This record gives sequence, C-alpha cells and structure tokens, in this order.
Amino acid sequence: MPNTTSPKVSIIICSYNRANYIIGAIDSLFNQTAEKPLYEVLVVDNNSSDNTKQLCLDYIDTHKETGYNIYYLEEKAQGASFARNTGAAQAQSPLLAFMDDDAVAEPDFVERIVAFFESNKGDGLGGRIIPKYIPAEPKWMSYYVSSLVGNFDYADHLCPFETGKYPLESNMIVKKEDFYLVGGFNTKLPGVVGKLRIGGEGKEFFYKLQAAGKIIYYDPLLCVQHVVEVNKLTREYMYRVASGIGRGERVRMLEKSKSAFYKKLAEYMIKLGASYILAIKYTLQGTPAKAMPVVHFRIDAIKGLIGK
Repeated sequence: MPNTTSPKVSIIICSYNRANYIIGAIDSLFNQTAEKPLYEVLVVDNNSSDNTKQLCLDYIDTHKETGYNIYYLEEKAQGASFARNTGAAQAQSPLLAFMDDDAVAEPDFVERIVAFFESNKGDGLGGRIIPKYIPAEPKWMSYYVSSLVGNFDYADHLCPFETGKYPLESNMIVKKEDFYLVGGFNTKLPGVVGKLRIGGEGKEFFYKLQAAGKIIYYDPLLCVQHVVEVNKLTREYMYRVASGIGRGERVRMLEKSKSAFYKKLAEYMIKLGASYILAIKYTLQGTPAKAMPVVHFRIDAIKGLIGK
C-alpha cells in the first residue's frame, strides 16, 4: 500500500452486495473532522455479485489526490469473520475499527477514537448505533426487536462494559495486538453465508478479550447510523437474524460441552416465556402490533439453537 506514514486508526468495512449504501459509508469516513493521515479505510469485498467493486474503485480513483487513504481488498471465503480478519491482516495502524457497509459514521468518529486511546483509558471501545429506517420505523418495532436491525445504546455516559456486555460489530474498536491475542474472529461463526446466518462472532470475540483481562469502554457520543431498508423489515429477514443468533450459540456451546448447550437451551426457554409476558403487556398498553414480533424473535432463536 502506498501510504508512507503509519495511520493511527484502520477502519475495516466488510461488504457483501451493498452497492446502494457502500459509497455512503466510505464517503462518511472521507468527511471526517480528523486529518486524513490519521486514518485509513479498508473495504473488504466478500464476493459481492453487484457492482460494489466498480463503485469502490471509481471512488478511490476520484479521491486519489485528496489524501484519503482508502483501499479495496477482496476475500473469497464467505462470511464477515473471514473478511474482517483479512482487513485486520492488511491494516497498518495499531487500532482496528470495524464498521458495516450500510452504516454512516458521524463526522467526529475518527477524532473520538483517537482521543479515547490517547487517554489510555481502556483496551477497546464501542459506540452507539442508531437505526436509520427507510422509509420509516414500522409500528411493530420495539426496543427488544430493534437489536436485530442493529439498534444499540448501552449507556448515556462513557463507561466500561460490564462483564458479559460488549459492543456490536458495526461500531467497535480494538488494539491490533489484542485482536491477535484472541485470534481474531472465529471463522466457525462466519456471519452471513448466502442466506444462512451463523452469528455471535462479535460476542465471542469480546468474551475472549474480557477473559484475558481487557477493559472495553462504551462511548455514547461515538455514533454511526445504520441503514434499515425495507428488505430488513420482513418476517424472513428477522428470522434469519434471530435464528442466526441461535446457530452461533449452538456452535459456541457445543464446543464447550453438551451440558453448556442444554443450559443455554433452558435460558432460551425462560426468555421465550418472558417474551409472552411482554407481548401481553404491549397488547394491554394499546400497541398490539409489537406483541408477536417479540415472541417470534425468541422462537426463531430457539430454532437456530436446536439446529432447525
């Protein structure tokens, strides 16, 4: 790569068939308050069949005189974990930031990352993810279901994550040395492979960091907007995401033991029961449209957990 000075932050975007949004993502990183030499952007194309490649190459060509350090890479092994690991391997900076291909970073995104790590407060960082519904938030959407489309707001102030809590993959930053300390993302939890989803890669990644004694912070002012288009608001999409969470937990638990798997199944059954109570509450509150999506979330997660 031609950059002659080492940036402080490498922002990695793995992309799969997001031609409608990838330019918005990389353009938001072009329009940062931070000076261009402070960061680089690596777009890792994970077998897109649309015109993602040409769009990215055209963008790079038209911005080559601006000082924007942006690079296009390809990863043929399908799944976000493979693509993120490839981006990390090519990154030149000591900090790795991960963002989705349909996310838009706030203008001070890079500036906040640099300032945080210069203060030596922690080993990793996560921020707020705000859904950007297109055309509008549906009536059936609730706080509990919105996590399936990336909604994330852990706290209203800068603070460390409690053990067992962690950032989401669309807005997370770690030190490169710690990334390799825990072996990067587990490719047995690849994310999306075609229409099949095996999730939980971020969860496992941060659990390993926390087990290693690393402190991960949350900054509510470190924000990205996450596009939630119409095709992410269907029953089919919600099933894929929720069942993908269950599939990821199936992989993680069975790697530990069968007893861990059955303990997780019991936990999921308790959460299913709680979802029925919540559904009744929504109905009594006059928002019945929110009732069944909460229940479906838990049923779909159980289906993934048991391998359906």
